[in-house]
Amino acid sequence: MFGLFKPQTPITNLTPAEVHKGLQTKTILLIDVREPSEFTSEHIKGAINLPLSSLSKDALKTVTAGADERTVVMQCLAGGRSAQGVKACRDFGESVNHHLQGGINAWKAAGLPTVR
Repeated sequence: MFGLFKPQTPITNLTPAEVHKGLQTKTILLIDVREPSEFTSEHIKGAINLPLSSLSKDALKTVTAGADERTVVMQCLAGGRSAQGVKACRDFGESVNHHLQGGINAWKAAGLPTVR
């Protein structure tokens, strides 16, 4: 009975600078979990849109195919949905542990560019 619940690794909060560097060096695969209309209106260059409402084990496998050794990082508007996305991926048995703390709002506050 006591072995049923394993403590989960805390979510790793990445700064906009860390994500920006990872995108430039191609060591990060950034998944934007916002809805398509939000993504279309503004997003981070290189991000892949996989809405939290559509997130499944199969959808995750599809967008991460060919990602090789890149770290999967979830991102949203302010950080809430991306943290939910990390939890959902873990529930699927995937080892996704990173998200962009503060989301695209923090990215813009750091002066980093977006695509409109």
